[in-house]
Amino acid sequence: MNDELLEMKNLGKTSVLWLHAVGIHSANELRRRGSVAAYRAVLARGFNASRVLLYSIEGALLDLHWSELPREHKSRLLDQLATLDPRNKS
Repeated sequence: MNDELLEMKNLGKTSVLWLHAVGIHSANELRRRGSVAAYRAVLARGFNASRVLLYSIEGALLDLHWSELPREHKSRLLDQLATLDPRNKS
């Protein structure tokens, strides 16, 4: 699979397939959509994705391994997610 999303940090075959399934096929599309919206789209499509996918997408956009995201940054992502969909409140 030759795909620019696979060249981004943290994104493997499964996460890229999920992103493709929700209409995200390039790094620019992922940047435009943003990590929270992309993650929500994956969940809405019915994929069983954990929060690690959210952190992985954010890390990919920042060119940083997801585990290196500061706790506060992860909390802000979860707050954004909860604001958009209270069912995702942590």
